[in-house]
Amino acid sequence: MAESGILLVDKPSGVTSHDVVARARRARGTRKVGHAGTLDPMATGLLVVGVEAATRLLTFIVGLDKTYRTTIRLGSATSTDDAEGDVVDVSSRADLEAVSDERIREGVAALTGDIAQVPSAVSAVKVDGRRAYDRVRAGETVELAARHVTVSRFAVSAVRREARSIDIDAEIDCSTGTYIRALARDLGASLGVGGHLTMLRRTRVGEFSVDEASGADELEQAPILPPADVAARVLGALEVTSDVARDLRHGKRVAVPEAFDGQRAAIAPDGELIGVVERRGDTMKSTMNMPERQGEDR
Repeated sequence: MAESGILLVDKPSGVTSHDVVARARRARGTRKVGHAGTLDPMATGLLVVGVEAATRLLTFIVGLDKTYRTTIRLGSATSTDDAEGDVVDVSSRADLEAVSDERIREGVAALTGDIAQVPSAVSAVKVDGRRAYDRVRAGETVELAARHVTVSRFAVSAVRREARSIDIDAEIDCSTGTYIRALARDLGASLGVGGHLTMLRRTRVGEFSVDEASGADELEQAPILPPADVAARVLGALEVTSDVARDLRHGKRVAVPEAFDGQRAAIAPDGELIGVVERRGDTMKSTMNMPERQGEDR
């Protein structure tokens, strides 16, 4: 059986997140592989991949905040809000020259904080059971509802001006569900010149950094993070006795050994992840259990 754990992968441009999952399946010799959050084919950076029983942890990872590095090009809009789409509008030279650094700062400030954002029409959002991008490719007109997201940091590091475009390099911290393409689109629209992404790289998912990641062609030898280590980083560790571990596996409520709020990763004395527990008053109960290792007496 393949080793259970989490792979941190630096996805290259030009491949889909599903392509990376397929490579991981071949490299680790198992079909039980999934990921925590899609990256577009154009995008690069951190993809969190679960293998075997550790796929159960992906639901706790997918909702974590993320950091992106990006380049936004002002001066034209595209059908996909990124460089892979067809150009659908080009601003005049006069309109582009009217975009001062101060107006860019104001536009960025308006897109920082808690905002209502309409996802790109070619996003993975489901509409009546089908992905929006599938409907668009089939020739349908897709209108998506706005959703509330949080952009906690939108830091511009450089503004480069050309005759017919302005490129903005930025680093963005945001909540899950934020579409960076939509930020580029909306910044360009607010400035009256159109905008789209030309580069996107995810550098962080929660506590996990792309600096820890392996290349997509290195998955057979890539280090795999043990489930207990991952769960502890995401939720915080709660060490329990062997008796408590057994009761949690059997679905029993047990007394809370120490004060905590929300959920914690329950860790057995041998360092194994028992599962995720949730506090309910003075007791706690497992909301997700990991399978026991085979061939052990308990």
